[in-house]
Amino acid sequence: MTTAPLATDTDRPAGGRRSLKPVIDALPEAVYDNPTSRGLFYFGRDACMYVGLLVALTVVSSWWGVLLLEIPMALVVSGLFIVAHDSAHGALFKTKRLNSIIGHISMLPSWHVYEGWVLGHNRVHHAFTVREGYDFVWQPTTPDQWQAMSKGRRLLHRIEWSWAGAGLYYAHEVWLNKMIVASPPARWVKATRRDRFIVLGFVLAMTVLFTSIGLAMGHSAWGVVWLDVRTIVLPFLCFSYVIGSFVHVHHVDPDIRWWKSGEWDKFKAQMEGTTVLRAPKGLNFFIHWIMVHVPHHVDMRVPMYHLEAAADAIEDAFPGTVIDKKLKFRDFVSNTKACKLYDYDAACWRTYREGELVSAAATATSRVTD
Repeated sequence: MTTAPLATDTDRPAGGRRSLKPVIDALPEAVYDNPTSRGLFYFGRDACMYVGLLVALTVVSSWWGVLLLEIPMALVVSGLFIVAHDSAHGALFKTKRLNSIIGHISMLPSWHVYEGWVLGHNRVHHAFTVREGYDFVWQPTTPDQWQAMSKGRRLLHRIEWSWAGAGLYYAHEVWLNKMIVASPPARWVKATRRDRFIVLGFVLAMTVLFTSIGLAMGHSAWGVVWLDVRTIVLPFLCFSYVIGSFVHVHHVDPDIRWWKSGEWDKFKAQMEGTTVLRAPKGLNFFIHWIMVHVPHHVDMRVPMYHLEAAADAIEDAFPGTVIDKKLKFRDFVSNTKACKLYDYDAACWRTYREGELVSAAATATSRVTD
């Protein structure tokens, strides 16, 4: 999975670095309230929408009709994933067992391995957010690393770090490399392997189900394949783009600094290393306030439906510290253009051209020194 050491939520940096305790202390007790009925409501609502869209995709076969249905399907699968995400943090329900059950089920439409996600996301990403060499989620490439890349690897980087390539990046770097083919630490092997089989079983069962439905409806071989693609494969691919772009704007922004290990601390990482993005009216019906991301990184125990209240409390206690702005697609596009490489020495993002100039200047300086 990663060479980074595992950490617990109670770890605090040494050496006088700022901790999150004052921020957590500023959160009102009410933001931790998580009645079982409320969590089950969001799960049940999203699950019903998912089933309803599957039924619609079974009937609709025209490319434009499928396209129109895949948009809400991507949002609904993302919503179920966010329900699972909160369950994996232990935030949605009071019992570990119910969190695990709902989390496992809710991750199936997005083909995610529950225990693999808990390991990579909870134990690594949250423990070492925006820390060089540790946080693997949209971890930037340095100018020197870019210079050392092959042409093929550079091409892949250009695609994955473009606004259109966010889904490919997520499916490749996070889903495939960190959950499906990664080798977890020994104590996580059994649970991760079990959950991989659960995901595989779900995909196979869905394939058998919709293949059988297609045959019963008298579809041709191509018609059966198209039915399987639009009900099983396209929802995963569209979800990957949605979640990939969401995670990008959470942690990649010209104003977000990534830190060398010796300079990093919890406060910088969780208060300044992510964002509060106010979604357009109605969008939170699907994405469950996940764009209000700072309070989630401050304390993972805050359930999704209290994130806005937690963000307001943080702003009151630490005014002007958090990046707080409207969620706009054009900002995501501009971020992908400006943030290609990261210069840890200058503590800033670079475009490809700027990174090449930095590397060339460093090489010239080194030759003069020698």
